[in-house]
Amino acid sequence: MITIEKIEQTLKNLNTPKNKKIIYRTLVVLAVLIVGYRFYSVERENSFKVFNIIRNNMENGTPVEILKMEKTNGVLLEPLTIKNNRAYVSGSRISVFKPGQKIGNCKIVSVSHNIDLDTGMHVIKTSGCQNGLQYVEKEKNGFYVPVSAIHGNAVYVENNGVAQIRETVIEDRDAQNALIKSGIADGDVVILSNVTENEKIKITSK
Repeated sequence: MITIEKIEQTLKNLNTPKNKKIIYRTLVVLAVLIVGYRFYSVERENSFKVFNIIRNNMENGTPVEILKMEKTNGVLLEPLTIKNNRAYVSGSRISVFKPGQKIGNCKIVSVSHNIDLDTGMHVIKTSGCQNGLQYVEKEKNGFYVPVSAIHGNAVYVENNGVAQIRETVIEDRDAQNALIKSGIADGDVVILSNVTENEKIKITSK
């Protein structure tokens, strides 16, 4: 059992010139070690290069997704409201529709190019279609690009590792895709990600 007397005796034994010198040296060594370790930690932290996404993109290129252009047969969807296998469309849209076009599991059977006097619209007759909003399939061959990659009438293409804008002529489009009539050729690489003119890029997928 530790008593006050034992504590006092221990302190008395430590309170000698020899023990004081040992304690002082020990404290000095500890202080030097602590300061040295602190300098080592700071230097080590400074040696790490802090990751900066902007600087990284400038040095290595902005990661982008791309689509390599190739003429393909694709389908665009045109909305059409049907009731009792009849639909009415304006003169500006009538050229889009043709007999035989698919509408899901049904189809168009006739397209009138004469205006219906009662409605002032053109009549489209269908077969086997449900009432409501349906989508007519328009099959065409050409270059298909997601509408998200269209900027006005232009797209960004990859050229020697940088993004360059390319003016195009859009023939048709729907909510998902655009059909490019001209301005794009087989083998061109269209950038799907958001970029700016002459920005350095790094392709991540094809």
